[in-house]
Amino acid sequence: MKLHRPVVSVYTVPTDAPEADGTMAWDSTTMVIAEVSAGDATGTGWTYGPPAVGDFLRDSLASLVEGRDPFDIPALHDAMCRSVRNAGRQGIAGCAISALDIALWDLKARLLELPLARVLGVCHERVPVYGSGGFTTYHDTHLAAQLGGWVHGQQIPRVKIKIGESWGRAVPRDLARVQAARHIVGDEAELYVDANGAYTRKQAVRVGHALAEHGVGWFEEPVSSDDLTGLRLVRDALVVDVTAGEYGYDLQYFARMIAAGAVDCLQIDATRCGGITEFLRAAALAQSHGLEVSTHCAPHAHAAAAASLPNIRHMEWFHDHVRIEDMFFDGALDPTGGTVRPLCGVGHGLTLRTEEVEDYRVG
Repeated sequence: MKLHRPVVSVYTVPTDAPEADGTMAWDSTTMVIAEVSAGDATGTGWTYGPPAVGDFLRDSLASLVEGRDPFDIPALHDAMCRSVRNAGRQGIAGCAISALDIALWDLKARLLELPLARVLGVCHERVPVYGSGGFTTYHDTHLAAQLGGWVHGQQIPRVKIKIGESWGRAVPRDLARVQAARHIVGDEAELYVDANGAYTRKQAVRVGHALAEHGVGWFEEPVSSDDLTGLRLVRDALVVDVTAGEYGYDLQYFARMIAAGAVDCLQIDATRCGGITEFLRAAALAQSHGLEVSTHCAPHAHAAAAASLPNIRHMEWFHDHVRIEDMFFDGALDPTGGTVRPLCGVGHGLTLRTEEVEDYRVG
């Protein structure tokens, strides 16, 4: 039994409202899907990135897996990583590798007729999630509806909003929104913030002290994730946990971040870092240094792997990606109560609604 050439499709979905964080604004999200088959089974993987990811996957990676053994995922992953030496691992190539690697793991589990979580080995049957959104473009009623829906509607006891508006030039509004969020979710829910690297080092420390007054327990990317020294300085100055890692495209990135003492919890994104294969390696590296990990975005791409980790803290239930994955797949998970249980069906448990989403297809 050999792998067939992967099939690639690209879809762009408009947001349901204008969205922005501290350093970027957007009005649509593009999803690149890879489907790979062997025998009578098909595995599906995906990433979020520009349409060029799909082109790279078709032109540079598809031929590397065609005709290979579907169970030899470490060898396939290594071949893909070696092949992008001149193109560079970060960015488009990394996202393409990730989508295909996730598809290969899904295929393996489907060939074995098992849930992917069982193939990887289950450590936690339920994985905690946190609601993530709270974009800087939201008006007060929109913010209240979203946060209230998670905490009071679905009983998700932890939520995150965006701050750092306009590259850190709107701190009074940032703190007013944090205060409003605390009022909406109540005193018992965990409240997180994400500045997307918008602040300077000392500015982040000042903001962090103010966040503590509202019981914020998670300060994501207070400064640029490229500024490892700055992350460490902010981490040492604050009680709140400092986190980063979502832009990691290889294991060496995570090793540098951990060695710098830059974070209290390491974020890992399987749709960027090299798929489930590299995700598991990065999580093991974090555990060897006493760190918990949290998944970044794309929750359904992470759920099975997250369930296998002894050091998982939680998964990000990111509004944009949850909305798209609910639209595109049968078998989406239910976060009611604050956890998901990724043990149903075979593979990752999702089936692409190909015909229903055709109108969003751009490649």
